[in-house]
Amino acid sequence: MSSKNPTDGPARGPDQEPRQGFSRRTFIEGVGIGAGAVGAIGTAQPARADTHEPVGPDPVAITLNINGKSHELKVEPRVTLIDALRNRLDLTGAKKVCDRATCGACTVMVDGDPVYSCTMLAIEAQGRRIETIEGISTEDSMHPVQAQFVEHDAQQCGFCTPGLVMAGKAIVDSNPQPTMADVESGLSGNICRCGTYVGVRKAVYDAARA
Repeated sequence: MSSKNPTDGPARGPDQEPRQGFSRRTFIEGVGIGAGAVGAIGTAQPARADTHEPVGPDPVAITLNINGKSHELKVEPRVTLIDALRNRLDLTGAKKVCDRATCGACTVMVDGDPVYSCTMLAIEAQGRRIETIEGISTEDSMHPVQAQFVEHDAQQCGFCTPGLVMAGKAIVDSNPQPTMADVESGLSGNICRCGTYVGVRKAVYDAARA
């Protein structure tokens, strides 16, 4: 009696073509490709393959352009932008909360686009223009988005506020006349656990017209 498992399918000789269809190998390969595609979607920009030579694992010297100033620091290649900002440069406005690109509290601007800084390596950000909450206002004047946050009482605990302000600034910069639907869509990647969404949306909407 044959010991062959009936789920194994017909046996193949060495000169036969492989079976067509789904196998465990193709499933695993497909999962790997799909995971890579998901990682590339979202606010973080994909790494540019021609930008860096392979480095690490030891710390390497990098230069980051943040709020118009150059900052030289040494980091391991695995260090994310949010950790470099908070732990190495004492720029603590952006908050590290979920650390998986779901809450938006770590939002900064990179080359004019809103980016979850927990998803970008610090070494990837070299040669790019980084803007954080610390750089959009002065001691004498607030950014219009910040001013409208105050006007509409759009913050409670304030922990998520820097990320929401940066996301709002990205909307205002790219669309001077957004509709409320545009504002809602642009803020959809940021979570406010206090639930001040109505005030936040009004603040960004009015800031665009200020």
